[in-house]
Amino acid sequence: MKASGSARRALAAVGLAAVLVGAAACGTAGPQAGGEGSASAWIISGVTDKAFDNSFDSWNVDHPDQKFATQSFANDPYKQKIRTAVGAADAPTLIYNWGGGVLRSYVEAGSVDDLSDLAADPALKDRFLPSVAAVGQIDGKTYAVPNNGVKPVMIYYNKDLFAKIGAQPPATWGELMALVPRFQAAGISPFAVAGQPKWPLLPWFAYLVDRVGGPDVLNGIVANKPDGWSDPAVLTANRMIQDLVNKDGFIKGFASISTDSGADVALLYTGKAAMTLGLPATYQTIKTGDPSFVADRKLGYFPFPAVEGGKGDPADVVGNPSNYWSISAAATPQEKQVARDYIKNNLLNDQYAKDLLTVGNVPPVAGLDDAIATSSDPDYFRTVYDVTAKAPNFQLSLDQALSPAQGDALLTNLQQIFLGQITPEQFSAAMNATIGS
Repeated sequence: MKASGSARRALAAVGLAAVLVGAAACGTAGPQAGGEGSASAWIISGVTDKAFDNSFDSWNVDHPDQKFATQSFANDPYKQKIRTAVGAADAPTLIYNWGGGVLRSYVEAGSVDDLSDLAADPALKDRFLPSVAAVGQIDGKTYAVPNNGVKPVMIYYNKDLFAKIGAQPPATWGELMALVPRFQAAGISPFAVAGQPKWPLLPWFAYLVDRVGGPDVLNGIVANKPDGWSDPAVLTANRMIQDLVNKDGFIKGFASISTDSGADVALLYTGKAAMTLGLPATYQTIKTGDPSFVADRKLGYFPFPAVEGGKGDPADVVGNPSNYWSISAAATPQEKQVARDYIKNNLLNDQYAKDLLTVGNVPPVAGLDDAIATSSDPDYFRTVYDVTAKAPNFQLSLDQALSPAQGDALLTNLQQIFLGQITPEQFSAAMNATIGS
């Protein structure tokens, strides 16, 4: 049976322990939950729930013999749970993922199906932006297809707080650092960040490595280049992070702030922090928490600044090109057919794309100009779309681009960099030890 959006969000809120109990009660919580001929999907809870809900609800009404049963989980518990489920051949039919190294690990383990024939189908082939669709490919074959909006990381800022100190969005790192004491003098924290879940720290590292050394540095790291983590750009980036921390660039107590509840973003629209570096979920969270902040045009946004003397192109982007659906190799033939039919006919169709835009998520589909022009915030949506479409390089979030073991190690060591518990040199040595893991 398919739970409603509100019921699934309530399930996510009770935490991992209750999730595991509920999953155990449902067996696989997917393949058999909807009866014979059904399929299953697990979703990360958040503002895009409605778009997923509507899509699967519509499918279930039109296909009573091919229904989907869905469940929703908070971000970090989902990542733990899906890794275990895939490893145990107990995953839902549709596996929600980010592409990159985690997807490669699924492919190498034989855990997901080759979808190349489906991706080549004329009904699907021209639906997605090519650069976004390419992230679902491993060694030239398609194993995942986009299911969500594009997610470039940008700096979001409070225009009122910038006006208070007479500042403009910084174009360079030097200009950004010059704003830090000015905001502090006005009693404003320069940046909000959620340090507790660790992953919101990743864009700082990835952007600085890119801006200092160019995309080849991170490309080499992802490719397991020997001693790649000792590249001068990595050391410089971590020194720059620690310099920003030491100069109180981040709000006090950031290490204990969570992002699942939107506590970090709330610091921006309540006037406690001037800026935050985030995914488009930042915009969506503000739209939910304080719609007038967006409606009154108090929210601004700009790309991550250039680093003086750096090799990176300021138009390079870090983030998630999208999220993706893969089909579990452990699913039954009937479940796989349901998933394939859904992907071909309903995935990111016109209504699905419209629903994503409604909640502030820009779908990675071609020919979106008219929909953006008539949307609730054309300037913002056009910026997100163009940043993605025109980026010379779009670096997938490193916790997903790397192998699961390396991604976990990176999160731990990067948190220690932010907290000043290790030096940049110790960070590089620890990460070099994970190469090949």
